[in-house]
This record gives sequence, C-alpha cells and structure tokens, in this order.
Amino acid sequence: MTVGGALQALPMADCHNDLLLGVLHQRERGVQDPFGDFWLPQLRAGGVVLQVLPVYTEEQHIGEGALRRSLLVIEEARRLAAVHAADVAICETGPEIATAVDAGRIALVLALEGAEPVGSSLAVLDTFFRLGVRMASLTWNRRTMLADGIGEQDTGGRLTGLGLEAVQEMGRLGLVLDVSHLSATGFWHVDEVATQPFVASHSSCHALQGHPRNLDDDQIRAVAASGGFVALNGFGPFLADEPTVDAYVEHAAHAASLVGADHVALGLDFMRDLTAVVDPILGGALIDPDELPWVAGLQRPADLAELGPRLTARLGEEAARQVCAGTMIRTLTDLLPKG
Repeated sequence: MTVGGALQALPMADCHNDLLLGVLHQRERGVQDPFGDFWLPQLRAGGVVLQVLPVYTEEQHIGEGALRRSLLVIEEARRLAAVHAADVAICETGPEIATAVDAGRIALVLALEGAEPVGSSLAVLDTFFRLGVRMASLTWNRRTMLADGIGEQDTGGRLTGLGLEAVQEMGRLGLVLDVSHLSATGFWHVDEVATQPFVASHSSCHALQGHPRNLDDDQIRAVAASGGFVALNGFGPFLADEPTVDAYVEHAAHAASLVGADHVALGLDFMRDLTAVVDPILGGALIDPDELPWVAGLQRPADLAELGPRLTARLGEEAARQVCAGTMIRTLTDLLPKG
C-alpha cells in the first residue's frame, strides 16, 4: 500500500531482542526505568506489535547461578510489564496475543535462550512454564545437558537422552521449541523426533552467507515442514561480508522462495545498544563495540519502520505483511496454549 506515493510502514513482529538483559544491567546500576526511557519508544517507533523476549544466561552465570540469574531476568520482564501495562502485556496464551494486539498493546512472549538454567532437572521446565515462558531452545552456542550448540560442531553430537526427554516434555507443556544456535546434527535429531512444530527464532540463510549460525536450505525447508517458521537474524556477519539492509531483504526473499512467506519471519537480534550497558565482553572490556559490523539502518527497533517498505518493494505487499508480522502472530497464536 502507498500513502502519498510512499510505501506505508507495516506492523512488525520480532522473534529475538535481548533487551531484558540490558534492562536488568541498567536497573542494577540504579537506572529507574530503562525500558520506558529507551526500549518502549523504540518499539513503538518501529511499529512492533509482538516481541519475543529471550532469557539468556551470560557466561559468568553458567552453573548453578544460571537458574538464579534467569529468575531475575524474568522478574524484570514482569516488572516492566506492570509499570507499562497500558503499552505492553506478557502473553501466555494464543488468545492473549490477539487481545493485546487488537488493543494496541505490544504482545510480549518470554523465551528461554539455552537450557543452562534447566541443568539436569527437567521439572524446571514446568517451573519456567508456570512463570510464563512459552518458547525455549536446548542450547546457545555452548554445550548443555540436553544438546550441543553450534560452537560444539566437532563433537558430532545428537541430542542427549535427557534432551530427547526435554523435547517430549516441551511438547506436553506447550513450550515452543526453538532450534536457533543448535548444532547441525542436533537440528536433524530434533527434526527426526519432534512431534510438534518448531521454529528458528534468529537464524539467516547459509546459501547467501556461509556462517555456521545460518540454516541451509534443507534446514529451512524442515522448519517449514514441521509447521514452524524461520525468523531471520539481522546481525551483520550473518548477512554478508559487507552487510546492508538490502542484504537482509535478500535473505527474506531467499527464504520465502524456498518455503513461502507464511513460514518466514523476523528475528533481528538487535545488539548495538546492548553493548553500551552489558558487560564484561559486550561492554567493551574485551572488544570495541564500534568495530563490530553493525548494519546501517538496521541497528535498533525504530529502524523497523523503514524495513517494512523495503520488504514490500522486494516481496510484494501480501508476502511482506506475512514476513513482517503475520507469520509470527498466526503461528504463535496457534502454538501457545488456548487458555
């Protein structure tokens, strides 16, 4: 659709933004409302109607500290949702997503990124479910008790016995299984045993950029065949050697050409603004954030307002609407508990 000769911005849904980690770090340092000060205006400016919020375990909290830290992150989510109840709502069921979006509030879905907080106790999955988590991955890049991440490719490991039980338990609970960061062998093991749709919350296309974090064409087809979606990552190294917004759009076009726009979504993984507040590594102690290959025009949620028209120009309006928000809203509404 055009308005005054210009392409109109579309509603946007993002399957991966680590903003909870940044909010927690700033609140620990005395900032009263970092979500309201920065992230909420950014989400509104970008037209975001649905945001998946991962609960990630930082390296320094691996071990028994992982559970404590994850609970604190979830508490931050609950706090910001209470403070900003007129603008956001944590959604635990499909109908709650529809209600929030229809009311003009941003639907927030909590996700566990990596199973470090679970350890060897699958009952903790039940605990996270009771706390409102509705999506979970078995790994980040590292190894967990359930599976190997992409950083452990050389082991050739499939899911562990406990990992197989975890997939079954997640299906029973209604936790959406996320395969981003999972090793390639682990991915195909999930494809072999999963009886529910699974998703990739923030992965791009290996055919366009041969990064190990990206999915090859067969993997993208497998996610779609399960009934899930691939949400495309916007971090520069995953897109191209010289990443641009156009490169991101091409990843969307490639994925849509393989499986259709109704199995493609957005999982931007915005990290630029987190690097200023999250330490030790992202805060600059070990790397200079300015040297990372950020994508100009695709660095924070407000930039999504311009991405929608770019996708429309490349994919057509109906396909762009699916990729920008329709696919994720429909799929998560279907997969989350009904009430």
